[in-house]
Amino acid sequence: MTGDLLGRHRAVLPDWLALYYDQPIEITHGEGRHVWDAAGNRYLDFFGGILTTMTAHALPEVTEAVSEQAARVIHTSTLYLNRPMVELAERIARLSGIPDARVFFTTSGTEANDTALLLATTYRRSNTVLAMRNSYHGRSFSTVGITGNRGWSPTSLSPLQTLYVHGGVRSRGPYAALDDDAFVAACVDDLTDLLGHTRPPAALIAEPVQGVGGFTAPPDGLYAAFREVLHERGILWISDEVQTGWGRTGEHFWGWQAHGRSGPPDMLTFAKGLGNGMSIGGVVARAEIMNCLDAHSISTFGGTQITMAAGLANLTHLLEHDLQGNARRVGGLLIERLRTVAAQVPAVREVRGRGLMIGIEVARPGTGEADPQAAAAVLEAAREGGLLIGKGGGHDTSALRIAPPLSLTVAEAEEGAAVLERALRGL
Repeated sequence: MTGDLLGRHRAVLPDWLALYYDQPIEITHGEGRHVWDAAGNRYLDFFGGILTTMTAHALPEVTEAVSEQAARVIHTSTLYLNRPMVELAERIARLSGIPDARVFFTTSGTEANDTALLLATTYRRSNTVLAMRNSYHGRSFSTVGITGNRGWSPTSLSPLQTLYVHGGVRSRGPYAALDDDAFVAACVDDLTDLLGHTRPPAALIAEPVQGVGGFTAPPDGLYAAFREVLHERGILWISDEVQTGWGRTGEHFWGWQAHGRSGPPDMLTFAKGLGNGMSIGGVVARAEIMNCLDAHSISTFGGTQITMAAGLANLTHLLEHDLQGNARRVGGLLIERLRTVAAQVPAVREVRGRGLMIGIEVARPGTGEADPQAAAAVLEAAREGGLLIGKGGGHDTSALRIAPPLSLTVAEAEEGAAVLERALRGL
């Protein structure tokens, strides 16, 4: 049956629509931190639908909220007052840390980042944007144009002029050998020099932890240092929190807070985990920025009642059960367990991350060169062992990505680590 479905998939869907595994699987249902495929195999899910299943599969609070809302009304568009949308916007505005915040809902992280770019370029009257090397911000025409990851940027055409800045990857590149303070200083000098050679940009958009890039991150404080340079010139800072938001990093609710000495960003974007699988994205911005558009706009599906009901229920569950704290505690244990394993496996170059956002970079032993084939082999071996993980990185795709639901237990963390250990030792 799966083979038949794969043939039908290939017959009607694009060739560039990636599928994991030599023999792709069809996931039919899930519960908690586990999912099952069409053949009845059970897997511990360490990737959560690309970080979307934030709390748990089939979380009762979310499924009940969706069912109850669907029985009333599913959708009316933003042309009518929408109580769940207002209620969720109020909560997100308070949580964002942005003063006088306004919230606009979209259906995805791509659309959220696209909206942030529209706001920034309109507000600043500039189509020049600063982005980070190795970054990923979406698959639309404008967000591909600011993506600094060759493997996810299929065209050089863009409505924007994009200038790429150093700093998103700590352990590779020209500044890798420096200590943290010197690394930050060198990146700030590079940014300052770049700004001296171009017309004033609209904004810097940056992921506090680069998701598709392989869960890489700069030293804490880099974006605060960047913010000081940007603020002097009136340039906006957009924090792309599509993957880092809602407490996934454990230590902070938002990724920007690790760089928070200069205060919150001018805008932040969110998506993925908020809906626990329902399609929600959005932008939070200061009112003067959000309200800068001088033409009509709506969102047909952004903020629709059924997704807002899911988001409210999911966010309530996350806060009431302190899943951020769980990500910090269980994620910390998992990272240390994986680092212990990595110390004994020459093919592992680095285990990095924070909370339940962990990257394992695989390289050719003794060279430090990326090894995409080895990473793919670990992905396959983990699945055979009953564990689903992701992969990413720069153009070499040699990083394994681990991002389970934030309700992961200690026992499940140990179970997943044991599967990963066997897969890594098999290299």
